[in-house]
Formats: sequence, structure tokens, C-alpha cells
Amino acid sequence: MSHRVTLIPGDGIGPELADAAVAVLDATGVGFEWERVEAGEAQLAATGTPLPDEVLESIRRNRVALKGPITTPVGEGFRSVNVTLRQALSLYANLRPARSMAGLETRYQDVDLVIVRENTEDLYAGIEHMVGPDAAESIKIITRAASERIARFAFDYAVANGRRKVTAVHKANIMKLSDGLFLESCRTVAENYAGQVEFEDRIVDNMCMQLVQKPDLYDVLVLPNLYGDIVSDLAAGLVGGLGVAPGANIGLDAAVFEPVHGSAPKYAGTDTANPTALILSGALMLRHLGETDAAERVESALRSIVAEGATITADMGGSAGTAAFGRAVAERVAGAPVAVA
Repeated sequence: MSHRVTLIPGDGIGPELADAAVAVLDATGVGFEWERVEAGEAQLAATGTPLPDEVLESIRRNRVALKGPITTPVGEGFRSVNVTLRQALSLYANLRPARSMAGLETRYQDVDLVIVRENTEDLYAGIEHMVGPDAAESIKIITRAASERIARFAFDYAVANGRRKVTAVHKANIMKLSDGLFLESCRTVAENYAGQVEFEDRIVDNMCMQLVQKPDLYDVLVLPNLYGDIVSDLAAGLVGGLGVAPGANIGLDAAVFEPVHGSAPKYAGTDTANPTALILSGALMLRHLGETDAAERVESALRSIVAEGATITADMGGSAGTAAFGRAVAERVAGAPVAVA
């Protein structure tokens, strides 16, 4: 069976990472037809938009995409392509696993967390405006429908993957209506999984402290959009940083798989970036496509290469380039020499 997948290389270091990830995924022997489309700053200059219609059309047609990082200007310029994609395609669930990896020097050796982040509303809905010349207002939207939907996703993921507990993360002690509604929704959904999955809740600031002190107490975390973005970066820091943090954006009709980190434009073209996060995002994509054996082979090959330490990138303590690291993982997967573009 062949899978037709939209490939969005992204900008900055994105195209180099995409080449490495595609080489690894092709090495599994799973059939892929890659439909390459472009988004990002270069498209803004060429077409007037960083997200041309053909990108959305391709994802809707293929229902699955692998995406490299795309630059988001800070404080000005165009709106985040990532946020626009998630809202346009109703990719309501953001999935970000954070798992310790042998060979990476971190403070912990046994972290295994899954961050489930609501992806379509909260402050990231982008409803904001100026209130006079010197004040700005952003509106936080939390709905019962979206909150219950993401809670069900978290519990269903826990059941399907043999996870033991779901923790709802909120600030309902202060934002009693909005975060209170999120917490109430999670509690309502949790009742349907009683006896299957343990449920608890934590206030978000306390959750951050708890994760730094004793991450082993936690398993699957479900959070509103803004907290999910922040806490997922914290979790990535526990296991080696954003360079090893994969991500998935999943909806009813489409799914987009991408690394958590940014586009690092100053390193573009230097063959120094770490493709681990995008390769692991590709493994998440394989699982989504039902190619579980291939996903496990990719994850096992990557983890063994990192543990050995002979062919790893500079951020992991080695001297290998992006392409060389990708080639090493691909050859471990395939059991034979592999070329990386």
C-alpha cells in the first residue's frame, strides 16, 4: 500500500531537515508518494501570502502532511502559519510526546510524558485588538464542545496506548469561568473512563514546578492551547530540548506532523541542524497511518544511533551534519547504504 503525503519543507533549516526525514521514512520500505508544496516567508514574497491555497488543498486531498518548521515573525508581520493551518483544517488536537533518550545528558533518565493540547481556541484564537493607542486586548475563548473533545482525545489516547493517568492542567482558581469550564468539561469526560484511566487535575503554575521536581508522577497531560504550548516546551527541556521534540496536529479529516522547534534561519544551509524532532514526527505519522512496525523501527534506529554517539549533531554533543545523521538513521532502518538529498 502506498501513502500519498503532503510534504511542506518549511523555511530556514526546514528543507534540510525534511530531506533527512524523508530519507529515513523511505528507508522503512513503506510506499510514499510525496506531494511537495511550499509555505513560509519565501512564498510571502512570491505570492503575497505565506500559506498559499494550494497547501491547504493538498492537505485536504491527501489527509496527511509532514511539515518542517516555518518562521513566525515576533510582534509584527504575518500571522503564524502553524496557527492558521490548525484552525483552517480543524486540527483540534496537538500531540507532543516527551520521552528520555539514552545518550543525551539530561537531569532525568526516565521521563515519559505525553502533552495533549487543545489547538483551536483559547488566547491563540487570535481575537485581539487595540484599545486606544496604548493598550491592547486579547480575548480568551473556551467552549464546552472543544474542551470535552480534547479531553476525549486524551483519554482515548491513554486507553489505546496503555497509559495510566490523565491530568487536566488549568488556572481555574483565578479564571473561574473560562478555565473553570475547561476543568468541568474534563471532569465530565473522565467519568466515562472510570476504572480504565486515573484522572486528576493540577493548577498550571504548580504543574510546572511538579514537572521539574518529579516528572515521574505524570503521564498524559491535557491542557488548553496557551498552557499546552508552554508546558510542552518545558517537557521537551526535561528530555534534551526542542531538537528532539516531535509533534502532531490531528483532526477528524486531516493530520499534520511537525517538530516543536522553530526554523532557526541563521543556521539555514549550514548542515548543522538536528533532524531528530522531524524524524520522530515522521514516526508519529507512520503510527497514524497504521504502519506501527515501521514506526517502531524508525524510533529504535534513531534511539540506537543517539545512544552510540558516533554520528550525532553538535547540539547532542557530536560533530555530524544534518545529512550525515539522517543517513545514519536511514541506513540503520534499511540495513543498507542510503543516500540523503
